[in-house]
Parts: sequence; structure tokens; C-alpha cells
Amino acid sequence: MIPDRCSFCKVKLVKGSHEFVVKVGEAILAIKDVDAFICQECGEAYYTSGTSRRIDQAMRKFHSSSLLVHPLPAGEVSLNEIEA
Repeated sequence: MIPDRCSFCKVKLVKGSHEFVVKVGEAILAIKDVDAFICQECGEAYYTSGTSRRIDQAMRKFHSSSLLVHPLPAGEVSLNEIEA
């Protein structure tokens, strides 16, 4: 069951789509157009059990290298590398 308010800031959630991004080892996987209920204040996303199952299925395919993915340009930096 999806709550009607954000667990963090208590603002109302609205139905929309979201980008699910996860780092797996040294790889980053971004899943676009994921149905979600999104907090209007902080952007926290909440998923139905059906959507969560679809994300899990995509992750299993990613781990087994059977998911066709498009390369993404990405940058990564450590805050320790940036001088204050």
C-alpha cells in the first residue's frame, strides 16, 4: 500500500514517473519512466508492489547480463578530491 503523504516531510504525494538510479559495483543503472508516487516537496519516490517487482526483474536481468542497456555519460568525483 502506498502512503498518501511523504514519510520524511509529510507533504502529499502525487502520481508521476521517476528515474530509478542505482550503483551496482562500479556500474550505474538508470531505469527511466518508472511509475511512482512522488513527494511534491522533497522528491522522494514511493513504488507500488507491482512496480517494485518490475524493478527487481530489471535488476535480475542486469546482474545476469541479459538486459540490453544504453551507455550513459557519467561523471564521478569524491568530495575529498575537491579543494575547499
